[in-house]
Amino acid sequence: MHGLGNDFVIIDARADDLDITTVMASNIANRHNGIGCDQLIVLKQSAKADVRMLIFNADGGEVEACGNASRCVVALLGDDITIETSGGLLSGTTANGNPTVNMGAPRFAWDSIPLAYAMDSLDMPIGWEDLENPVAVNVGNPHVVFFVDDADKVELDRLGPQIEIDPLFPERINVNIASQTKRGLKLHVWERGVGLTKACGTGACATAVAAIKRGLVSSPVSITLPGGELSISWEEDGPIMMSGPATYVFKGEADWSSFR
Repeated sequence: MHGLGNDFVIIDARADDLDITTVMASNIANRHNGIGCDQLIVLKQSAKADVRMLIFNADGGEVEACGNASRCVVALLGDDITIETSGGLLSGTTANGNPTVNMGAPRFAWDSIPLAYAMDSLDMPIGWEDLENPVAVNVGNPHVVFFVDDADKVELDRLGPQIEIDPLFPERINVNIASQTKRGLKLHVWERGVGLTKACGTGACATAVAAIKRGLVSSPVSITLPGGELSISWEEDGPIMMSGPATYVFKGEADWSSFR
C-alpha cells in the first residue's frame, strides 16, 4: 500500500506471529533485491487496541510512528479501529471518505522530543547554513521543522542527512522544510532512516502544528507534498487529526526465509 507515494509492505502477523530482525526488515525493504518499500509494517495482536503496528524503516531500524502507514492500516482493516504503536495509541475512521487518523497530542518539551539539552523548541537558536531557528516537536516520533521562502530551493538531499544525525538529536531526527503557499504549506521531508520521501504523514502533522504555533496558518492546514496533499487539523491542547488518501497496490506471497 502507499499514502501519497510513501509506500509500505504490510505483513498481517496477527494469527501467525512473526519476529522481524533489522537485517530481515532492510532486506524486505530493498528495492533491488527485496520487495521494496519506504517502511515495513507488521501487524500483531494487541491487549489494548484492535491491532498493534510495528514500523521498520528501510534501514531496518524500528521507529515509533508513521502517519501514512496508519492511514493505510485504517483503510485495510476497516472503520473505527484503534492502533497500538510504540509512539502511543491511535484511532482511525473512514467515515468521511479518506482515512482519518487521530495522531494524539504533540509534545514540545525539549526532553520529550528529545533534544540533547534544554532550549526553546518553538524558536531554536541553532542553524545549518541558511536553515535557521527551527521548531522541534514530537508527534509520536521526533521532527524538526524549518520555514523558508521556497522549500524547493533547499538542498535537502545534502543537508537532511547532516541534520538527522546531529548530536543535538540523541534519537536522530526527521527533517522538514516548509514554505507558505496560497493553499497552505508546501513540504519536503528527509525521513530518519529512509531519506527523501514523496510524503510523510507525521512530518505533515509536525509542520502543521509548528506553523499554527508560529501564527503562520490556522487549522485546518492543507499540506502539499511531492506525492500529494494531506489535511491536518489541530487545536491547542487537542489531538492532531490527519486526513488523506491510502492506496492498495497489490497482495502477494514470499518465502520469508530468503530475507534472513
